[in-house]
Amino acid sequence: MAESTKSGTEAGAKKDEKRRIKRYVPTEVELKWQAIWERDNAFVAGNNPGAEKYYVLEMFPYPSGKIHMGHVRNYSIGDVVARFKQMKGFDVLHPMGWDSFGLPAENAAIERSIHPAEWTRANIDNMRTQLKRIGLGYDWDREIATCMPDYYKWNQWIFLKLYEKGLAYKKCSPVNWCTECVTVLANEQVEDGLCWRCESVVETKELEQWFFKTTAYADELLEATEKMDGWPEKVLVMQRNWIGKSTGAEADFAVEGSEEKIRIFTTRPDTLYGVTFMSLAPDHPLVDKIVTEGQRDRVALFREEVKTESAEAGPGGAEEAEKKGIFTGAYCLNPLTGERVPVYVANFVLMGYGTGAVMAVPAHDQRDFEFAKKYGLAINVVINPEGQALDPEQMEEAYTGEGVMTGSSRFGGRFDGMKSTDAKAAVIELLVEKGAGVEATNYKLRDWGISRQRYWGCPIPVIYCEECGTQPVPESELPVLLPEDVKFEGATLSPLESSESFVNVKCPACGSVARRETDTMDTFVDSSWYFLRYVSSKKTDLPFDSEAVSRWLPVDQYIGGVEHAVMHLLYARFFTRALRDMGLLSVDEPFKNLLTQGMVCKETERCAIHGYLLPEEVEDGTCRQCGAEVRVGAVEKMSKSKKNVVDPDAIIEQYGADTTRLFSLFAAPPEKDLDWNVEGVEGSFRFLSRVWRLVTENDALLSGVAPYYKSKDGLLDEQTALKAIYQATHKTIKKVTHDIEDRFHFNTAISAVMELVNALYLFKQDKGVDTGDELSRKVFKGSVLAVVQLISPFAPHMAEELWQALSTEDSPPLYKTPWPDYDEDALTTEEVTVVVQINGKVRAKLNLSVDATEETVTEAAMKETKVAEWVEGKVIRKKIYVPNKILNLVVG
Repeated sequence: MAESTKSGTEAGAKKDEKRRIKRYVPTEVELKWQAIWERDNAFVAGNNPGAEKYYVLEMFPYPSGKIHMGHVRNYSIGDVVARFKQMKGFDVLHPMGWDSFGLPAENAAIERSIHPAEWTRANIDNMRTQLKRIGLGYDWDREIATCMPDYYKWNQWIFLKLYEKGLAYKKCSPVNWCTECVTVLANEQVEDGLCWRCESVVETKELEQWFFKTTAYADELLEATEKMDGWPEKVLVMQRNWIGKSTGAEADFAVEGSEEKIRIFTTRPDTLYGVTFMSLAPDHPLVDKIVTEGQRDRVALFREEVKTESAEAGPGGAEEAEKKGIFTGAYCLNPLTGERVPVYVANFVLMGYGTGAVMAVPAHDQRDFEFAKKYGLAINVVINPEGQALDPEQMEEAYTGEGVMTGSSRFGGRFDGMKSTDAKAAVIELLVEKGAGVEATNYKLRDWGISRQRYWGCPIPVIYCEECGTQPVPESELPVLLPEDVKFEGATLSPLESSESFVNVKCPACGSVARRETDTMDTFVDSSWYFLRYVSSKKTDLPFDSEAVSRWLPVDQYIGGVEHAVMHLLYARFFTRALRDMGLLSVDEPFKNLLTQGMVCKETERCAIHGYLLPEEVEDGTCRQCGAEVRVGAVEKMSKSKKNVVDPDAIIEQYGADTTRLFSLFAAPPEKDLDWNVEGVEGSFRFLSRVWRLVTENDALLSGVAPYYKSKDGLLDEQTALKAIYQATHKTIKKVTHDIEDRFHFNTAISAVMELVNALYLFKQDKGVDTGDELSRKVFKGSVLAVVQLISPFAPHMAEELWQALSTEDSPPLYKTPWPDYDEDALTTEEVTVVVQINGKVRAKLNLSVDATEETVTEAAMKETKVAEWVEGKVIRKKIYVPNKILNLVVG
């Protein structure tokens, strides 16, 4: 607890001068302290170099032009942690930057005839101003923007290092293709299977694409999730499922009348004897080789249908689509039974997972069961439940559980009667003996395709020479800059192709005429290592300083949306390991602790004719355009499309940044969704106004006195009211500290401060504290100081102003003041509240010694007027006493 070093008339006069602002005017206070923090470099990392480090980071934003309430909530959470840790004595790194490459800037270039760089820079300037207006304590000296050459130069440098290590390579890959625009589309540019620009049907096309070999780290990425105690389990489960490790066998089914073999992967080798058909992905390379002439046209038509339906369904749509297929006319041979198995092309098999071929066992897989029923294919039972014998003719669904093997003896198998769990390994051994298969491990995880046929991204540093082939750009020629002479309209594959000055270049190996790569990198590359650049953002000879990174990494607390659970977070983990193996890092994981905050939601308003409406488009419950009744919809995530976005600038203008921050932190725990409501904002403003008045309306009580801090001096032993408020203060300090430090329960921390403020108002009212009672003034001041300190991470501007008013002239500002300690002695409860019930209803509450006996409690209860009234003239039939908690009397 801070100690005041001056007292008396002189100190009181100075405090009177400092407390000249009696009315709470948020704008004045906030602009004043934002200027002071900036002038004093209040949040520059390294101000406390000998202290333990703490690196707190929120996921950096895309500079769309304006922040939204989701930003306010996300960044306020991080700011509370950063300010708290700074007051706890840590050397805090809390930076901010901009994930500033991306498709929206390119779209703006087309729509507004403005260069993406100009549009992006203007948005960054505007959003930086907004973030500063919220009072976020960032180290702005470390600011980065991924679209700047001094950043994306190092993207290219890392690409070259990955290429050297064999972790970057090029291969053919399917992309979304619009035949009308003659261009590749990102997934988000495909709407209901149509091009967002011209509404033509989108197809799938094979193109050469660059990949990062994330699968090289699949096992390590997966195994590490078991040790990441600081991450939410739901995120770890999502990553495990995304990596999708499965063990089983690969087996070869020879195509009848051909030298070709169909290789499958299965996690259920125990069901191999039950295979009745084979399913191939529509784009499997064997389809064209094995399809019979009689089926060729039908298969071609089916494949075109699947392409169109896949584009309409979008990524992941195959799982939801109706399962269908077509016979190729070809057969393959079961390697264990020798049976002929018809080969189908099926829309539910993906070339990107496993081998692109699936052996179908209808009796023991529900999807295969439904397919077999639909197309009249055989169903062979090879696993029975214990004590049962399944009849394929009577089965209404597949049996997918474990059980007892059957049916293998018909083909010379030795597995009948064996438990299916034991048969898995035995069947794999047989496959190996026959040279028809091997034990195998498979992953859902695929290598990361980073090629984007867009302009506003980091150029891939590769040159193609007809003589020398693929050549990496020499490091001395980095960065490969984005050209200015680019045509966005009418581009075929990439707008960069329209720039001859960019495309045409000399081969770095032989000097011949060559061509640059015209694809740019996926923007997830930018965000996969930005947390490293913050550590030494001005460094010019390397992407980061390894020694500095060794001090600051891993990030102690990372904060962002759960929607990034598998893409960004997994890529960042991959990058960290790859850079570690290059000797540039000494850590395995980039983020020690992760918090995924909930969304900010608000109810929507809809007109049956005009759809979602803005508040100003509604008048007296009707649509202003057509007069139709407006229906208030469900509470949904704030979005521009649903017109339920709240502008933070308007809230800050009306209520102040501190109120806006406080509401976003108080209305719900950080990991839960927050439902927006104006009443909650107004309630937060009223609370801060009460805190303001607690200081500004009590000059006489707070001036010229030092706060009381107990040192077992016994002064409060006989002062019940003083002792109670002192204990309440220190219990609140402990709870707020615990809620911020250990649980991130900011809402309960704020609630605890609210309770203390209420207690202080009651204390002042009931105690009648006056300037002549020095002890009570000291206790009161100590509690008020604690309130100001405890509220400071949430409402820092107001807290600084009140702290200045309460402190001596030479006292440091609040952000430099240590977080308050709590008095352990004050946490010992010497009194308890015992609830008195009559026939189950509360009639009184007693404050008694913790050592009070049941007899003492009963006597005290009978002295209470309300208890006496309910007991008078009646018989106490039963008495139930729970020590130090409740006395229940049953009367009649």
